[in-house]
Amino acid sequence: MKNIKKVALAYSGGLDTSIIISWLKESYGCDVVAVAVDVGQAEETAGLAQKAYSTGACDFHLVDAKEEFASDYLFPVLRAGAIYERDYLLGTSTARPLIARKQVEIALATGCDALAHGCTGKGNDQVRFELAYQALAPELQIVAPWREWDIVSREDAIDYASERGIPVPVTKKDPYSRDRNLWHLSHEGGPLEDPMFEPEASMFKLTVDPQDAPETPEKVTITFEEGIPVAVNGAHLSPAAVVQTLNAIGGKHGVGRADIVENRLIGIKSRGVYETPGGTLLVSALKALESITLDRDSAHEKERIATRYAELVYNGQWFAPLREAFDSFVQTLAENVTGTVTLKLYKGNATVIARQSPYSLYQQNLASFDMTGYDVTDSAGFIKLFGLQLRGRKRLAPMALEKAQ
Repeated sequence: MKNIKKVALAYSGGLDTSIIISWLKESYGCDVVAVAVDVGQAEETAGLAQKAYSTGACDFHLVDAKEEFASDYLFPVLRAGAIYERDYLLGTSTARPLIARKQVEIALATGCDALAHGCTGKGNDQVRFELAYQALAPELQIVAPWREWDIVSREDAIDYASERGIPVPVTKKDPYSRDRNLWHLSHEGGPLEDPMFEPEASMFKLTVDPQDAPETPEKVTITFEEGIPVAVNGAHLSPAAVVQTLNAIGGKHGVGRADIVENRLIGIKSRGVYETPGGTLLVSALKALESITLDRDSAHEKERIATRYAELVYNGQWFAPLREAFDSFVQTLAENVTGTVTLKLYKGNATVIARQSPYSLYQQNLASFDMTGYDVTDSAGFIKLFGLQLRGRKRLAPMALEKAQ
C-alpha cells in the first residue's frame, strides 16, 4: 500500500469521480483535494463544490480554463488539421492534457503527494492523464482506482454510490458515458457497445436531428488570421466564444454528428457517437481557406503531418517534443492562411460556397479555359520530361521478353 497523505483528484462529478473520493478515503485514509477544470461542460459544473465536500473532499478547486482550452489547445489542433482516423475531431483527447496540467498545478500548490483520476483500465484517458503527470510532475505518485478496486462495471459503481448515498448523474436506465466540453459531446457505453444499434434520437444533446432542422439554409462566414478563427459573421469574438457561437449555429442545422468505431491506443476497438457542430464548421472552413493560400507541396506535406499530429494527441503525447515541433512547422505554414470562408448549412450538411484571402495563390486567368497569358507550347516539354522514366521502362520491355525466351 502506498503511503499517501493527500491526493489531488481530477474531479468531474460524474459517476466514477463521485465514488472515488469516498474510495480514496476508505482505502488510503488520505485527504482528497477535488480539482474540476471548466473546459466548457456548461451546466455540469454547477453544484460541484457542494457535491465534492458532501462526499468527503477536504478542498475543492474549480478552474475556468475555457479560453485557454480554445486558444492554446483546440486551435493548434484545428490549425494542424489533426483528425484521428479521418473522423474523430479529438475533443476529449485535446482536453485531457489541459485538465491534467491544472490538476498538477493545484496539487503542487496544496502540498499533495499524489494524483488520481477516474479513467478505466480499458480506455485511452488513463494514458493521457498519466503521460501528462509524468511530463509535469514525475515526483508525485499516481492512483488509478479502476486498476485497484474490485468494481468491474458501471452497474457495480452505481451500486457502490447507492450504498453510500452518493448521488450520481447516471442510472441503470441511462447507461451512457458522456464527455462534454467546448468542442464536443461524446456518447459511449450502454447500447452503443453493439455496433448494430442505431443511436436513439433522445441521446443527442447539441444537435437537432437533420430531418428536423430548418427548411431554409443558413449562411455563416468565418474569418481566420494565420490559421486561427477570430470572427463569425463579421463579429470578432474570443476563442471560446467563436466555438460556442458556431456550436449553436451548427447544432441548429444538425451539423457535426459522427458515429465512429475507433482503434484505441491499447488495441481495443471502441464505438463512440460524437456531436461536434462548431468544430465541424471550422475544419471545413479552414480547409477551404488553405486550398487558396497554401502551395501544393506545403499543403501535401501538412496533410501527412496532420495524421501523425492526430495520433500524438489521441495517444496522450501532448507534451512530447515532436508535437511541439509540428506546431512550429504548422505555424510557419499558416502565416498567409488569412481570409474568410462562407458555408451554407442545411439539413446536417455544411457546404463551402465562397472563400477569399489577400494572400490567395489562386489566379482566375490561369484557372480559366482562356489561354491568354499562358504559353501552351511549354506543356509539351514539361510532359515529355515528366514521362521520361515511363519511356525508359517501356524500352526495357523487349529486353525482358528476349531474356525470358
